[in-house]
Amino acid sequence: MRVPAHSVCAAIRDDIVAGVHARGSRLTEELLARRYGVSRVPVREALRTLEAEGFVVTRRHAGACVAEPTEREAADLLEMRLLLEPLGAARAAQRRTEAHLKVLRGLVCLGQERARRGSSDDLRSLTGWFHETLAQAASSPVLASTLTGLRHKIAWMYAVEEPPDPVQTWTDHGLIADAVVRGDGERARSATAELLERTRPAHRLRPLSGAEPAERVRTTKHPVNTPSMPA
Repeated sequence: MRVPAHSVCAAIRDDIVAGVHARGSRLTEELLARRYGVSRVPVREALRTLEAEGFVVTRRHAGACVAEPTEREAADLLEMRLLLEPLGAARAAQRRTEAHLKVLRGLVCLGQERARRGSSDDLRSLTGWFHETLAQAASSPVLASTLTGLRHKIAWMYAVEEPPDPVQTWTDHGLIADAVVRGDGERARSATAELLERTRPAHRLRPLSGAEPAERVRTTKHPVNTPSMPA
């Protein structure tokens, strides 16, 4: 059975974000095909997609390599998120469904409970679910796709420190969810912008050379089941 190129793409992207493939390292079709247990055809297609996304560059005499972003490019990502995620929250307040509201409410309740208990590992995962649900509730595939790409890039380039007051952080998430429930787009926009501004100082730029392990970003794609072998 032929493995879809998008599944191979998701697996390679996840490994780039996690630092398995170091920045600047070569990505040969043959080795990638062996690592992910697929033919070279979906690998070739995946590398083209990853190049368009900015994770891969093609160099003369070297072929495909993991990109090496600059500090300016990394800073631009946080600026873009600050502009686009509040827009997504405003759209979510206007376009959300009852299913979206149920998920958002449940995530806020769970996040607030975990914050009071100090379960930091759970909170990181719940935060990702919350922001992805918010983007999906905007009912704009292009905006949701862009925000997912930004989250991948930010996780690749930044380490994020735990919030000093997770209870307050999840209170802030609750304010966003409440605005979406009420259909108040402007309040959803401003509450999201305020949260992003407060959490921005927690982003620490990873070394731009080498491969410091990164947190994985939750994604709706299903990665390839990879064999245990070195990159």
